[in-house]
Amino acid sequence: MKRKLIAAIGVAGIMVSIAACGGTDKSGDNAGGDAKELTVWLTVDAQNNWPELVKAADDAVTKKHPGIKIKHEYYGWPDKNTKLDAVLATDKAPDVVEMGNSEMISYMAKGAFAEVDPSKFENSDKWLDALKDSVTYNGKTYGVPYYAGGRVGTWRKDIAAEAGVKAAPKTWAELTTALDAIQKKKGAKFSAWYQPSPDWYAAMSFVFDAGGSIAKQEGETWKASLSSPESLKGLGEYKNIVDKYMHGDKTKDEADRPVVFGQGNAATMFAAGWEGATAAAPESDKVGGLKDKLENFVMPGPSGKNLPVFLGGSDLAIPVKSKAQGVAAEWIAAFTGAEGQKGLVAKGNLPNNKADLAPLKADPATTVAATAAESSWFVPTAPGWGQVEKAQILKTMLIEIANGKKSVDAAAKDADAAIDKVINTK
Repeated sequence: MKRKLIAAIGVAGIMVSIAACGGTDKSGDNAGGDAKELTVWLTVDAQNNWPELVKAADDAVTKKHPGIKIKHEYYGWPDKNTKLDAVLATDKAPDVVEMGNSEMISYMAKGAFAEVDPSKFENSDKWLDALKDSVTYNGKTYGVPYYAGGRVGTWRKDIAAEAGVKAAPKTWAELTTALDAIQKKKGAKFSAWYQPSPDWYAAMSFVFDAGGSIAKQEGETWKASLSSPESLKGLGEYKNIVDKYMHGDKTKDEADRPVVFGQGNAATMFAAGWEGATAAAPESDKVGGLKDKLENFVMPGPSGKNLPVFLGGSDLAIPVKSKAQGVAAEWIAAFTGAEGQKGLVAKGNLPNNKADLAPLKADPATTVAATAAESSWFVPTAPGWGQVEKAQILKTMLIEIANGKKSVDAAAKDADAAIDKVINTK
């Protein structure tokens, strides 16, 4: 799934009265059940890659509601939320809207989305943990997971072989032993593991692996916890990786990681599943035949378990101002049901639930991504999380740790103080 998930960082344009508008029934019941029109907003991913799945959901709804008119609008990720914020301040809200999973939080906190009944949606009791968290706010459900994309280890098996490593690592000890051998073989200017330090998705995987967290909920408020003993342990492990194996620019983020990897000066990366293929694309491959030299593996963690991953992905939500909440829920149920998930998996995505994930583990083509996705984490579903991201608090902390400007303890303590100032602010 080659796309960026952009955290929602501002819904100031949504009118304060939005939470009081619309029906109070959970969508999925009868609210808007006799609607004559349904407006569905999706990103261009659906339009370009699986339009037949959209049509199948349309057909299911029109069969049940003859004569209903279903209108689709498609948006690119960069401009979708600006348009959504503007329309949510009017009485012309769409009935279904696709959201990046980390975009959900600010909108749920503002009361922009209607509560849904999970029991109306197939395999809701088996939703992937991180996706379930992304649609849950204060114990209530405000969306339905759509599909996911995880992170995996990818390395140059040819370089590993040069260093005497015969197989992809399954344990942390095997990984670090292999990386040590590769680093020794290739020299100090080479990155055995290309890991841009500001990549907080990777860094927080180490934090969660150690039993830590970014922040914890205490009653109705959130409190930053990066300076807890567990979180500090994870940050320390991350610093060790960057110190020992990352010999590129440690202030540079991960945006062009596939391009850098394709240049041939690194052996390993921990990245979104699509990044290896992008590195091996003709425009990025400066190695020659890189595609045949890459191997994916489930990244092991220092804890002895698989490193938990952040699952990127999309959710579907129903604006509280929708006048067709019931039919909107029916459309989402059809789109995300068994046949829809089967179609999404065929397009290279991960499903939204563990039941559909299980068969993928048995398929050599998908076993790595499916296994990695079983252990996942999500950002705090706090009202001010968008402000935490906007302020780049985690990135700042990680750069300070990587360049030695601050100790792990001092950087984490300062990050906690900065997070606490905004994390509970709607």
